[in-house]
Amino acid sequence: MTEIPLLHTSRLKLRRMTFEDWLPYATCMQSERAKYMGGPFTTTAAWGVFCSDHAQWDFCGCGALMIEDRQTGLCLGQVGINARPLFPEHELGWLVFPKVEGQGIAFEAATALRNWAQQAGAFRSLVSYVDPQNERSRRLAERLGATQDDTAAKPDPTDIVYRHF
Repeated sequence: MTEIPLLHTSRLKLRRMTFEDWLPYATCMQSERAKYMGGPFTTTAAWGVFCSDHAQWDFCGCGALMIEDRQTGLCLGQVGINARPLFPEHELGWLVFPKVEGQGIAFEAATALRNWAQQAGAFRSLVSYVDPQNERSRRLAERLGATQDDTAAKPDPTDIVYRHF
């Protein structure tokens, strides 16, 4: 079992998921915000994804961390590293709740988790799979320094793959 990291940035705490995170997560996953991740999801499907995000830590040595504001303690979204069997390579993904979009939260959280993944040395590679219509995530992947890899395997043939390392 991999120890779930606790990461800090100047504004954020990236921490293990708790049941208290379920309601804001479900609200986001059941909304149009989840359209680039296969949603909107039913309650049952959102619960399955939520549980999978946590269970990957035990099964795969990676998983999701919730993004928390260090000053207020509010949950702002999620960042994670996903693994097989659903993803050909380890995948860095992010989602922020609507109230904090455009504030650099996803960039800060994804940078911290990407850096942890590199320093941990447990991953041969790290990519982000992005829906071609998700312009915000495409720009974020590029801002993170990832480069487009047209030769990489994809979980969805329409995805764009951005390689971090």
